Amino acid sequence: MTDEELQRQVAELRAKGRSPKEIAQALGVRPAAVAALVRRMAGGASATAHEPAVVGCWVSPGWRTGLGVADHPDWPDGEAGESGDDDDAGLVAVLVVREHRYEKAAVCGWLLDVYSRGVRSVLGPRAVPALELPAFVERYFDGFPAAAVPAPIELARHLVWGAVEYARGLGFEPPPAFEASASHLGALEGSSAITFGKDGRPVYKARPGDDSASVLRTLEASAGAGNFDVVEVAGQEARQGAARPARSGPRSGAAAQRSGEAVPGSRQWRSRNR
Repeated sequence: MTDEELQRQVAELRAKGRSPKEIAQALGVRPAAVAALVRRMAGGASATAHEPAVVGCWVSPGWRTGLGVADHPDWPDGEAGESGDDDDAGLVAVLVVREHRYEKAAVCGWLLDVYSRGVRSVLGPRAVPALELPAFVERYFDGFPAAAVPAPIELARHLVWGAVEYARGLGFEPPPAFEASASHLGALEGSSAITFGKDGRPVYKARPGDDSASVLRTLEASAGAGNFDVVEVAGQEARQGAARPARSGPRSGAAAQRSGEAVPGSRQWRSRNR
């Protein structure tokens, strides 16, 4: 099969709602090859058309915790702050803002589980008045122990696309809203320079509302028993999900779901997802 034929068949199957893993099985090719092709296709629309200029890009403090980063000394460290909570290590928020019409800015954000499940939620793209942008950025990250960290768009792409690819390798797909956000982020050329997982090892932090049984079955099928860790947060007991234990945080959070939209990274979001 030529590259052109592969791309055509992948595009046809994606249009039918098939996941990269299902496409790889149907076409008999490596899942990593399909995932890379889907990623390029998702960013291709913005590459062939005028892409609105980036107004700003931010990541949450402590984004590097547990991750490996190669060949990018220019990327910000983003310290977590003295009040950083081990329960929240591995949760990374990314916000990208682009120019929009009528004195507005287009915002789009992603909440990532960089230790195992990839994209947990997507906000936008949506337009906000340009004058309200500073307050929006502050509100988006107000659940973190320090201020948002300005970052280059390349870091945002390496974090988000890299988390998607890592999670897919473990059997987890991003939510449906992710596809509509891909052009706002833009394509990543090549592979991510970030090594995901906590120190390279998958860690699942079980939170209220999770279908933990399903997550554990997926990890056992992809990583294998003994090759990942499990931590129950929100004041629950920590248990060893694999060969070596992981820490659990001491803090309890709200287990009950509340109505209304929560901005990823905000106190409301974190009270739902601890």
